[in-house]
Amino acid sequence: MPIEDIFQSMRELVAEHFEVNPEEITMDTEFEGDLGADSVDVVELVMSVEDTFEIGETPEDVVTTLKTVGDVVNYIAGKLED
Repeated sequence: MPIEDIFQSMRELVAEHFEVNPEEITMDTEFEGDLGADSVDVVELVMSVEDTFEIGETPEDVVTTLKTVGDVVNYIAGKLED
């Protein structure tokens, strides 16, 4: 799946989860700084990502490194290549 397709799907997930306009979401959007997310919000989002992209469970040590939408997009792209 191309990065752009992953990003578009992520944009929709993030917009729905954080109740923001999808057009406001970029690869550089930070979950904490830009969206006001806390660790629970990020875990819930990652669970949605796991289900949507069928990538299996994301290890906790990886979840803590996912700070931006781009981080998650790149993580998904890597998992889909495996």
